[in-house]
Amino acid sequence: MKIDKACKKVIISEEKIMATCKSLGERISKDYEGEEVTMVGLLNGCNPFFSDLIKFIDLEVVVDYIKASSYHGTTKSSNDVKILKDLDLPVSGKNVIIVDDVIDTGNTIKKIMEIFKVKGAKSVEACVLLYKETGDETRYNAKYVGLTIPNEFVIGYGLDYQEHYRNLPYIGVISDELVKGEDN
Repeated sequence: MKIDKACKKVIISEEKIMATCKSLGERISKDYEGEEVTMVGLLNGCNPFFSDLIKFIDLEVVVDYIKASSYHGTTKSSNDVKILKDLDLPVSGKNVIIVDDVIDTGNTIKKIMEIFKVKGAKSVEACVLLYKETGDETRYNAKYVGLTIPNEFVIGYGLDYQEHYRNLPYIGVISDELVKGEDN
């Protein structure tokens, strides 16, 4: 399938994404004025968002990454969160902001926040580009949320389906043809 046919519709343009990154970066800069912040990207989906977001943060920023998985190759998040790569730098005494592409169930972010608190972080918050409307009011709500989207599986701008389509410059709803046979 051609990459431009992977989405049945584009829901967020490249321009809207960049404006959202700018707005979030400005909020973080204001909230942590005069302090250093450790920005932790949640691999692999965070890459485009993380890279663009930190350009708009006017603070001393330390960058690190952690890798976790809860999708395991499907379009549905599981409750089984696995840490695949831990941090390289200590977070003890640091203001930490976890950067991710989307909150679906919130399980991954919650687990990582708990880990950083145990490691002695001064503060731990989350910044996500997308917050998926699932109807579950009890799930984790990040302090910094860029955009709210419907409860549909999306790809592009770091978001993938089986590790493909992260390189789309926009965010779109996945084509039905790509997920034929999968129990949605």
